[in-house]
Amino acid sequence: MSTRLADRVAIITGAASGIGRASVLAFVRQGARVVLADIDRERAEHTLQLAEAEAGAGCARFQSCDVSRESDVAALVQLALDSYGRLDCMFNNAGLPGAVGALTEISVEAWDRTFAVLTRGVFLGIKHAARAMGARGGGTIINTASIAGLNAGAGPAAYSACKAAVISLTRSAAVELAPQHIRVNAVCPGLILTPLLERGQTTPLAQVLSSAQPWPEAGLPEHVADAALFLASDESRFVTGEALVVDGGITARGPGVFAQGNPAGKAIANSISKSLKAGASAAEPAPGFDPGSSPTSAWQTHVADADATGDR
Repeated sequence: MSTRLADRVAIITGAASGIGRASVLAFVRQGARVVLADIDRERAEHTLQLAEAEAGAGCARFQSCDVSRESDVAALVQLALDSYGRLDCMFNNAGLPGAVGALTEISVEAWDRTFAVLTRGVFLGIKHAARAMGARGGGTIINTASIAGLNAGAGPAAYSACKAAVISLTRSAAVELAPQHIRVNAVCPGLILTPLLERGQTTPLAQVLSSAQPWPEAGLPEHVADAALFLASDESRFVTGEALVVDGGITARGPGVFAQGNPAGKAIANSISKSLKAGASAAEPAPGFDPGSSPTSAWQTHVADADATGDR
């Protein structure tokens, strides 16, 4: 076992699958002890089993957590302190696709729920983790943002606004918490190949996704987990306030790939629409999200990508 995170304690939310699960496994392989959290108990407990198979019993703990509820987040941090005596890293990764549709049609309830999970959840994670870290001399906080927070046209409006807020909050927190030796950074995933998106596919989804970006391989949860591992380790000890893009070059090319009429964007939209319909019964839909929505809305939900709950 490698030791880049030896004797470190981390909390990872949204750990039931996708980026969260990949990050739990990457962290325990590097010597960390992890408290993993999700609202999906069954799949999160499977993540726990995989972690223990990698690093032995006791390397991880699970707690159910709705990150939009302050009491849940406070209890999560307390579990890390009670179980392992410290907290070195908080990875605020949980999320959901969020409200989808025209701004003139989105309900206030759907908009507020999107912000409650994607933005308030990150704020609460920062708040309670920073209290614990400040008491022991420092730590590192990582927030999952998205390329949708960097450019218009790379995600639905509510989701994009939330992720832009996460990037801004990351920078503000980095400045405020630096005197306490707490680093705060974000990761911005692009198109990430996840189990949910592979359901119902007749064409290999990796081929469809890779066509949208310069790098000729589909993005995987492990790619984002490796970026989070770097930000959690001492290798990034002079890095704070950054939004690290992990997208195979798609933002370098420009989010216009998703504009109406672009063949690659249309292919991705159709592929994602199929997979979301196939997986609708297995994943909790977000408020305002219709699995039978138009391809334009469906691709936008995918760019909400791997930090959402469910098979992401």
